[in-house]
Parts: sequence; C-alpha cells; structure tokens
Amino acid sequence: MPKDGGKSKKPKIKMSIYTPTTLDAPLAPDEHVSSSSRSLQTVKLKTLASGGFKVATRAAPSGICAPDVAINDSRTTEEILASWAETREDNGWDQAYFDSFFEKDLPPPTQDPESEGERDTRRPAGQGGRGIRSSDMCPCDKRNAEYRCMGCDNVHMLCEECMRESHLHLPLHRIQRWNGHFFVRVPLKSLGLRIQLGHAPGEICPKPDTAWGDDFVIIDVDGVHTLGVDYCTCGASTMNQVDQLLERRLYPATTVNPKSAATFRVLEVFEILQYESKVSPFELYNTISRLTDNTGIVEVKDRYPSFLRMVHEWRHLKLLKRMMRGHDPIRSAGETKEGECALLCPPCPHPGINMPDGWEDEPEETRYIHALNLALDACFRLKRKDVSTDKADPGLSKGYSYFVEDSKFGKFLDQHKDEVEPKSTCSRHDAVNLADVSPGQGYAATGVATVECARHNMKRPSAVCDLQKGERLVVLALGILHTFYISYDIACQWSKYLMERIAKIDPKSPILQSGSKSRFLVPKFHLPAHIAPCQTKFAFMFTPGAGLGDGEAPERGWGEANPLAPSTREMGPGTRRDTLDFNFGDYNWRKIIDLGSSLGKKMDTALSKVAENTIAHAELEDTLDAATVKGWTELMVAWERDPTNSPNPFEMTVALPTQTAVRRALADEEAEAIAAGKDMSLSPDVSPSVLISRGIDIESDQRALKTEMKQTWTHSRDRELTRVQLRSNALIRRIEAWYGILQLYIPGTILLCQKATGPKSVPPYELQVWLPSQIGTKTPVDPKLVEIEFKLRVAQAEEALTSLRRCLQRRVTVYDLKKRWLRGQAPNTKALNLLGNIEAQIGAARDEYRQAREALLSLGRMMGKVGLEGFYLPLQDNDIRAMSAPDIDERPEETMTSKQKEKAKRRTHETQRTVSWIWRHSSAADDNHTEYEAEMIKVEWAKSRARAARYHEEIKIVREEMKRTLRTDQRYAEGLQAYAKRQGAICLGLRRKFEHIARGRRCEVSGWCSPIQSLKRRVYVKLLN
Repeated sequence: MPKDGGKSKKPKIKMSIYTPTTLDAPLAPDEHVSSSSRSLQTVKLKTLASGGFKVATRAAPSGICAPDVAINDSRTTEEILASWAETREDNGWDQAYFDSFFEKDLPPPTQDPESEGERDTRRPAGQGGRGIRSSDMCPCDKRNAEYRCMGCDNVHMLCEECMRESHLHLPLHRIQRWNGHFFVRVPLKSLGLRIQLGHAPGEICPKPDTAWGDDFVIIDVDGVHTLGVDYCTCGASTMNQVDQLLERRLYPATTVNPKSAATFRVLEVFEILQYESKVSPFELYNTISRLTDNTGIVEVKDRYPSFLRMVHEWRHLKLLKRMMRGHDPIRSAGETKEGECALLCPPCPHPGINMPDGWEDEPEETRYIHALNLALDACFRLKRKDVSTDKADPGLSKGYSYFVEDSKFGKFLDQHKDEVEPKSTCSRHDAVNLADVSPGQGYAATGVATVECARHNMKRPSAVCDLQKGERLVVLALGILHTFYISYDIACQWSKYLMERIAKIDPKSPILQSGSKSRFLVPKFHLPAHIAPCQTKFAFMFTPGAGLGDGEAPERGWGEANPLAPSTREMGPGTRRDTLDFNFGDYNWRKIIDLGSSLGKKMDTALSKVAENTIAHAELEDTLDAATVKGWTELMVAWERDPTNSPNPFEMTVALPTQTAVRRALADEEAEAIAAGKDMSLSPDVSPSVLISRGIDIESDQRALKTEMKQTWTHSRDRELTRVQLRSNALIRRIEAWYGILQLYIPGTILLCQKATGPKSVPPYELQVWLPSQIGTKTPVDPKLVEIEFKLRVAQAEEALTSLRRCLQRRVTVYDLKKRWLRGQAPNTKALNLLGNIEAQIGAARDEYRQAREALLSLGRMMGKVGLEGFYLPLQDNDIRAMSAPDIDERPEETMTSKQKEKAKRRTHETQRTVSWIWRHSSAADDNHTEYEAEMIKVEWAKSRARAARYHEEIKIVREEMKRTLRTDQRYAEGLQAYAKRQGAICLGLRRKFEHIARGRRCEVSGWCSPIQSLKRRVYVKLLN
C-alpha cells in the first residue's frame, strides 16, 4: 500500500522564469545591462479539481543567471567565460551548475521534497537521484523505483517493469539501477527487454527465432549494447534475417547468422565525421567503447573488425544508391561502368549534358569558353605500406569512381616499367630526375597522382592512380572536345612526348584530332622554379584563353586528403582505394553545393579589376607611337594563334648589358684608337675606361667593408678585428693610388680631396672616389670620361637588378622548401644559414643599384639626358619583393583568424597583387631608349595587354560556366521515383540558389561593360588616326 495511505497526490508543475531587470524598473543612467542583472524566479503550480492550475508557491528571485541565455546580453563569448572563471555570484556564477554534476549520483530521497513538512537538506529539491518523484515508489505504485534512463528527457525513476515497457521502442538507451549505495549501469536485456523483428512495434512473434548465441551486439553512437534479438519465423514476415535487421535500420555485420550490427545512425555519423575531421574507424570505435565504459573494469565486446567491414560496405552501397546504380532495372550494380559513380563538375563542358546546341561552331577567337581545363599533380604523402595484396583485399569499387580499375592499370604499368624518363632540360625538377626511383623499403605505392578540373578543383572520373616509381604520369582522361588547357608542374618536359604516348594508348583520342587545340601550362606557384623561357611560354597570364586560372587545383585537394595519410598508409590496396574514393566524392559534392559562391567570387574578382587593367593598358599605349603599337599587336596576334612557329613577344631578344661586356667594348674602342693614333690616355698603365672601372670597383669594396665593419662589436674576437683592419688598410692604399692616377685626368680633384678630408678622420668606406658623377659641376671633367662612366653605370644598374631578382626568387624557393619539407634542427639550421646568405646578397644588390641610380641621374644632368628618373625608379624597401610568390615576411598562420586564413588560401599572389616595378621597367622618353630599353618596353606592353585580356576572358568564361551549371542541374532533376525525386529536389534547390546568385552577377556585368566599350572605341579611333 502506498505510504500516503492510499490518498492520491495532486500533480504539480514547477517552472523557472528569467526576468530581465529592464522589465521591473528603468535602469539608472550609469547602469549597464548584463547577464548578471537578470533574476531567476521559480513558480510551482498545483492542479484544481475543476481543471486548470493555481500558483502554489512563488520563490523569491534568486539573483542567479545562466550566461548562455542571451537576453539583451551584448557580451562576447570570451567575456562570458572570463566572468565564469572568477566564480562569483555577482559575475553570473551559480553553484547549482557545479553541484548538478555530483547530485546526479546522490541516493534517492526518503521523503517528498515538495511536501509542506521538513525538506531533505542533502541537496536542492528536484535535482539528482530520482529527480522530481516524491517517494521511492514507481508511478505505477506497485514496486520500488530503482531504475533511471540516461537517454530520456524524463527524469523520473521507474520500476523494472515500467522501465522495460517504456523502452520497447527505445532499446538502445542507457539504463542505471540504484544498488543501495550508488547507480550502476545495467543492460535492458537484464530487464527482459527483447527486440522483436518482423512484426509491428509492440507485437510478439508466436514462433520467434532467437539470434545465434542470444548475445547480439549493436553498435550505436553512444555505446556498444548487448541485447536480445528475436527473428520472426511464424510467417508474418517473408524476409530473411538480414532483411529484418535492415528494416529496423540495423546493418548486420554478416549475411549468415549475424551476431552484430551497427545502427544506420552511427554509420551516417562516421561517414560525415571522417569527411570533415578525417577520423579513422578505429578512432571512432574506441570513442564509442569508452562511452560504454571509461573505467576499464567492464569488458566491452570487441567488434572493431566487424565495424570496419560494415563501414566499408555501407559507404559502397550509399555510393551505388546515390548514383542510381541500386535501382537500375537493366544493369546490375556489378555491371557499373568505370567512372560512372563519380560526381561530374557541373561548370565544366560535358558534351550531351550541359553544352549548348552548335557549340562546335564557336569562332576560334572565343572557343576558349568551351575549353576543358585540366590540372595534374602527385602527392607523395598518400603512400601505402606493403601490408596486403589485391587478392586478399580487392576492394568493392572496380574503378567505379575516381581511381582507375586496378587490374587494367597494373597491366599498363607492366608494359611501360622499363621506360626511362629523359632528364630535364629545364631546372633540376625532382619530378623528372627522380621519376625512375623505386619506393622506399616496405612501401607498395609512393603516392597518388590525379587529374582534376583546373578551374573548379574537382576530381575527374577514372583519373586517380597509385604511383609506383616517382612521379610518372602516362595516362590522361579527356572528353570529346576541341580545346584543352592542361597544367602540370613540369609541363615543359612532360608535354614533349605526351602526344606520342597518347597515340599508342588511344589513336582516336580527341586531343589528337586535326581540329583540336592544346596548350600546356605550369601552375603559377611552381612557375618561378623554371628557367626564363619556360616562365613566359607556359605562364597562365600570357596564354590566350586561360582567363585568371592558376593551375593549383590539385594542391588544394591534397590539403583535404593529406590528413588521411596516417590511416590509409596501413590499409590494404582495395580498402585504401575505396576510402580515398569516398572522400574524393565528398570533396566533389562540397564543391558542387558551393558553386554559387565560388563562381560568384570569380566573377566579382574579374569585374573589380577589368576596368582598372584595361584603362592602365590604354594609358600605356597613349605614351607610345601608334605605328609601333600596331606592329607589336600583329606580332602578338600571330604568336597567340601559333605559339610554336612565331616569336614569343614576352621574351627578351636583346642581351642584357653587363659590366663585363661594357668593359670589353670600351677596351675594343681603345684598341682601335691606339691603332689609329688617336689614343688620349694620360698614363701608359691606366686608360680612361680602366680609370673609371677601377673607381667603380673601389666603391664596391667600400660597400663590402662597411657591411663587414657593421658586424663587428665591442666583444668581437681579435681575429675578426684583425681581418677587418687589414682589409681597411688595403682599401686606403688603393684609394691613395687611385687619387694619384685621377689627378692626371681631372686635375681639379686635388683641391676637392683637400676640402673633403680636412683635419677630421674619415672611415675608408666614406672617402669620396671623385668619379665624374660625384664631381658634377664642381670642376671641369672630360666629356669622354662622363660618357664612359654613364655606359658602365647603366650596366651596373641592370646587373644589380638582375642579381636582385635572382636572389628574391631563390629566397622564395628556399623558404618554401624549408616550410614544406624540412623537419628537425640540423636541416632547418642549414636552411636558415642559406637564407641569411641570400639576404646579404639582396642587401648588396640593393645598395649597388641605389648608388648606380644616383650616379646615373647626376651624369644624365651633365649630358643633358631627360627621362632617366622615370626609367630608373627609386628602389624602396617595400619594392624588394618576389614577383609571383608571397614574401617570406607574411603574417604567420597562428596569428590569423579563420576568415583571414580562408582569404589567404584564395589569394593567387599573381593577379590580385601589385607587381613590384623591379620586375617591369616603365617607359622613358623615346629619344633616350637604347636597343635594350626599347625591348623592355615592348615586353612590358605585351604583359599589360595580356593582363587586360585575361580579365575580359575570365568574365566570358565564368558567364558560360554559370550557364553550364544550370543545364547540368536541369539534367540531374530527371530521375526515378522516390529516391530520384528527393535527389532531384536537392538539385533543383541548388539550381534556384545558383540562379539567384547568377542573376545579380549578370546585372553587374552589364554595368561594368559600358565604360570599357567606350574606352575601346577611343583607343580604336586613336589607332586609326
């Protein structure tokens, strides 16, 4: 009989209300609204006999608050956490938060905490233990309440029978029982709960068939559960055991007498979790095991091998289902074609799918909008150990998605295993020179090679393969198209024999047809590592039709796949291929659903820069002769149509002047003067050209001495100080000897030396050399000497800029090598020393140019030359940066926010950054141009024209890509019945989202085109006149 004598207690309801202070009274002018100004009031309601409720008790406002309830709270997350760290009530701390973690393990109450009598003082009412129940009796008033569920929102404690009945449809909840001292976990099977398959919920089969061993294990997201499972054999269900499990959303581990299964829920969670965080099945299963028991006392049944198999089968079935291979009435799943399950790139051209009618008749000038842009690369982090064989682990996907079919690919490799790659004729590319190097000991594959869509970063069908020896790529997947842009790190070498190899593999390949056009490119980041001719021939920015592409799509993909390397390295060949296939498919899907944003950003980038670059090019042409520009334009158009047989307008055809070449030319002139009896030398040992050359050499020694003396300090060793002093003494003697010869050619330097030195001691590196550029108009100077120094200074300035550019690119290469590949103290120390030496060379080239420029401007005034200030620009420190790669002083990633990191990843460092003037010379007056200077202006004009053209091309390409995306979505919307309708609804939703974004971009395009068209008309009128 119940303890209350049979009297039924009226149910009560307790609710808590947060009341902001602003609702009670107006704030003072200096009072701040925060979470601590909110009060929590508890109200208890009782039922009335006539129905409804009345207020039983109303507690006073507690003054506590929960900072996660944001009512007029303007504080940031950091400020809220900081206030919690102080754990004071006036800062929003409530002791109830802390106590709740311990009170859940308190014993059940012995009396009603809501009765009018004494309250239990061991803990706050309604918290911990049995929750809000008033006694130790179950609500059924038949048995003691000893059980509670950790998965239900209801905090009541129940008896054994009520707990079993309430969990008939929730068999995977975690149950705890009060043993008199504390709560212990008990399986629902011990309460008599069994899962009946093949019948409606609540029905019991009259002829059940117990699962083999009556010890069925189910893996769910919160634990490994041991349950009783009964199959139906009474005839109510005609399904076999596997189908009955699948009907209850349980995936069996085997098809014969299954003893284990995983819920669809845990398989779906793992699938998305691996795509996002790259966790392995081992890590997730260990997590679930620890959620089951984290003490190590209770032995959790080991079902990891079964879970690994279920995960593999699950993802393969989902792959077939999503690509409509599970519902094909004509072909079975085993008849799936190679690459059929790969997600195609919607913006890329696919004949018969998203290409407009008559695309084959597109004029040659705009055929690039229908071109296929491909990018190739290899990743050596995705290795595989030699731990299994294809016979033991064949995999489930036989080339259905992105990896090629392994048996055919293996035979192909065997046919070409004896081929030896020719050595590189460009730079020392490891991808070429190490192509025949076998994998390290214990490895079956050196990495993975892929062919991707270069513009949208998506994997191509049947375009991924394992590498066996270095980076040997001999296959390429193409569509039935006419124009191809193919980028690869070593395209300059790889493209030489590509057509010959494709002809052996597929003589009917579209790339071999007479009407097709192929251009090979090198990705922008890798281009500076190539020799100078390759940097112009294979550059994206100089290739017509390439738009604003960069060719670095595979590198971005490797960033997503590299975290899988530790787990896939230990897998067998088939499992590894399937795992990478699944992740590549998710990578493509995320790209597809983000197409609206990504294509919109491409269009925004092109629109924001097209007018600027077009106007800049027009302004450059305004300063040039119209006839000259017309001739350059004809050469440019000829090269764009036939780059093989036409001269490259971006290459310098005039040799760069050097000091050595100029000195030799001056020596030849003096030899001719001696032979003609017109020698003007005043010394038998020193001619005028030798005199000026020695003076420039002395200046170089002064700069070197100054740099070395700055490195000494108070505690330098005697050996270092002695070396510097000896070098200083030698320089002083050379300068004194120089003064003696100089007085013969410029007698006025005697007085200049006396006035400059005086009684004050001057360091040797600050002594005036008194070359004509330093003398100026202070004393008469032979014009012949002025002319000689001008020629030498021109060569010195050009040579200094060349050295500066070379060192900057070398610094980028070394820094990238250190950042990406070097690990350990010794290699990093060597790299830092090398970077230090390069920095010293950069500093020396910088000082040499600045001194040469100062001399040139002085000599130009003496000779009456104009425009030198515009040709030899001042070299500021911020001008000293690399051309096509970020500076090494860029902000480190650990100090960047997530948005800044994302923005940094999108930067190409080519089209969106200002190129320093050291990589391009601006024009000066035409009458001052040497042959070399005129050639430099022509090259800069060609680059300016190409830059403006690429932005115009990008707008047309992105516009056509948006149209192709809409056509692709329309095709995918046509499907088969229920699942296909759901897939079609998803694609239609993406279509509407994309149309909304594209509609705004079309308005922006029309707005930007009008000023450019008017500018073009003005330029054409100027050329015609």
